[in-house]
Amino acid sequence: MWKWSEVPVILSGIVVAALGLFFAVAGAQLLYLGGSFYYAVAGIGLIATGIGLVMRRRWALMLYGIVWLFTLIWSLWESGLAPFYLMPRLLAPTILGIYLLMPWITRPLSPAVPLWGRRARTAAVAVILFGCGGFGAWHATAQSQAQGGPASSPAPSEDWLYNGNDAGGQRYSPQAQITPQNVSRLEVAWVNRSGDSADEAEVRHEREFHSESTPIKVGNTLYTCFPHSVVSAIDATTGETKWRFDPKATREGNPYLVCRGVAYYEVQDQACPRRIYSPVFDGRIVALNADTGEVCTGFAKNGYIDQLENLGRSPTGFTISTSPPLAVNNRIIVGSRIRDNQAVDEPSGVVRAYDPLTGKLIWAWDMGRGDDAVPPLPEGEVYTRGTPNVWGTITADPQLGMVYLPLGNATPDYFIGNRRPFDDKFGSSIVALDIETGKYRWHFQTVHHDQWDFDLPVGPSLVDLPAADGGTVPALLQTTKQGQIFLLDRRDGHPLAEVQEKPVPSRGVAPGQPLSPTQPFSVGMPSFTPQTIRERDLWGATPIDQLLCRITFRKSRYEGIFTPQGTDGIIGHPAFDGVTDWGGAAIDPENKVMVVNTMVMPFTIRLIPRDSEEGRRVAGARQVGEAPPPNTAVNYYPQTGTPYIAAVGPWLSVFGTPCTAPPWGELAAVDLKQRKLLWKVTLGTSRDTGPFRWRLPVGLPTGAPNIGGAIVTRGGVAFIGATTDQYLRAFDVKTGKELWRGRLPAGGQATPMTYVGADGRQYVVITAGGHGALGTRYGDYTIAFALPRQ
Repeated sequence: MWKWSEVPVILSGIVVAALGLFFAVAGAQLLYLGGSFYYAVAGIGLIATGIGLVMRRRWALMLYGIVWLFTLIWSLWESGLAPFYLMPRLLAPTILGIYLLMPWITRPLSPAVPLWGRRARTAAVAVILFGCGGFGAWHATAQSQAQGGPASSPAPSEDWLYNGNDAGGQRYSPQAQITPQNVSRLEVAWVNRSGDSADEAEVRHEREFHSESTPIKVGNTLYTCFPHSVVSAIDATTGETKWRFDPKATREGNPYLVCRGVAYYEVQDQACPRRIYSPVFDGRIVALNADTGEVCTGFAKNGYIDQLENLGRSPTGFTISTSPPLAVNNRIIVGSRIRDNQAVDEPSGVVRAYDPLTGKLIWAWDMGRGDDAVPPLPEGEVYTRGTPNVWGTITADPQLGMVYLPLGNATPDYFIGNRRPFDDKFGSSIVALDIETGKYRWHFQTVHHDQWDFDLPVGPSLVDLPAADGGTVPALLQTTKQGQIFLLDRRDGHPLAEVQEKPVPSRGVAPGQPLSPTQPFSVGMPSFTPQTIRERDLWGATPIDQLLCRITFRKSRYEGIFTPQGTDGIIGHPAFDGVTDWGGAAIDPENKVMVVNTMVMPFTIRLIPRDSEEGRRVAGARQVGEAPPPNTAVNYYPQTGTPYIAAVGPWLSVFGTPCTAPPWGELAAVDLKQRKLLWKVTLGTSRDTGPFRWRLPVGLPTGAPNIGGAIVTRGGVAFIGATTDQYLRAFDVKTGKELWRGRLPAGGQATPMTYVGADGRQYVVITAGGHGALGTRYGDYTIAFALPRQ
């Protein structure tokens, strides 16, 4: 008969044996797939250990010690001393080893464990505490850097007139009151609540709700917008609301709600001279009186541009603007977001320019009608359907008279067999047009035959760089989802840093899809494209989920970036969320330094033949235009009009952590004169995004997925929110050292901005409203930080 004192060791033995059985069976499968031998061998050892514990034999502990030593040797052999690589391999086995040395396990064993057992317990505890302490103290270190002296600077402006401060998207402020020496003293100066937060449907993720606005500042007023297209005017010094406008657009049928900002322009109109132009999620652009918040009824049709004009059939939610219009050189230039992956015959991605006074359409760039823009179409005619669109922020050079469009792809993303010559010509390209007329000037393609959704999510950032002859070159920097940084002459689009066409993988492509044998790589600039994954690079919170990630990896086709889509399924790394997304880059034009945030978030992508049994089964999972179901690991995209349904989902472990090792988010700086990396540091922690989506009070320095961008200041400080752990952070632009962080009450997935208020203080402002896709907290906050009053 068992004694009650023996129950803990017997139950522990059963659990250890069960774990061993799992590792032996799953490890054998991994070994069969060509993976590591470790798990199968360790599983056999755990089974034997568990049997020994059930039999209450002392040799069970000695056997586990051999398993642990084998684990240590294998871990060091496979991953070296990299802390985050050792963590999933050693932490759980070591904790289990300490548990097996506890008195309620050792005392029932026969024969009794001698005194050295207590010493072993003490030593083991010391080892694990020392290891955990060392790991917690470990942090990513910045690389060495060298910057040139400052150039002559422009006179400081107290306004922030565009989404990126200037029309060229530099995201730079000449304010220098906040410095690396005093930034740690920042405190909350004011908080504004808009009243526009997620409703019940958005909390349940039946609609996407992303709060991503960067306010603009004109005089002493901030103008900003929120996901339900609410527009607010806020006193820039006190944070008080001056006015609030709600278009009361119908939410039903609109599965994607976001507003990244508004535009400002002054016109010769006595009734409404100072105007705010803001997107509405039902497909309109509204003009508001900047002083009162009233609709400028003399603009367009009763104050609204209807973006659905001349689009033909456009279901609710298929055509909307999510980024601010560009107001420059007497034009309001507007792109649109077209629903991805629904069907071949979706509305046009046409880009249009309007008169800022009257709202009259001046030109429309419809690539299906030629390279140059066309005049307004007669009523009843339709712009070319299904063309690549421009959903990110547009930038421009007012002096050169050029606007730079970041192009996406023809719908759908994951099957390209139906694309037309003009779709292939302009997809995933920077396109330069004449601002006044829409005449085509040049374009540069960043991906050929894009089947990975590597569309350009943001317009380029403009900067003047030193030329070899002592003059300057008007340049632009284009960040991309695949982590390439293209440096081009913005006058004609030719590369200033070398670009090479390199061979890319070709096997496994789904029938009917054209494939480019090469892709452009910007070899003359630092690359942020992730290194090709090896099995040893796979991660997990424990050996259990790491093993399952390894099995998925071995079952999937993966040859690095540009692995072709197929019916067998691939790992997309990087994927459609990108290495960089719509946040773009921040440029210090004086020191010629670029700051950019990056992230790693692989996805699994598989094409399912529509006429297969599986295809017929999942065809009803998501109808055309329907929002993705809440909390699903895989989204099924209809891609109507193609032979395939696309199955796309984040590559996460069973415990909800990424299958690739940290860091998952980084911030980096590049010297644009030397075209070299200055530094790269980890951005964000695992706080708020623990296993099973637990919100933890502290986090490891793993880096975090991030949506939003950085800004830089003449004071030498870079500010960024963006991360899932809900902080606004400040970094030293010279060294990459994190100088300060301010906790936010909701997700700060927006690019901040900065200015000097009427009281003479420099403020740093960020929208904190949450992001449904990243799982951060929802809110309705605009928050300003400043140094204490003197």
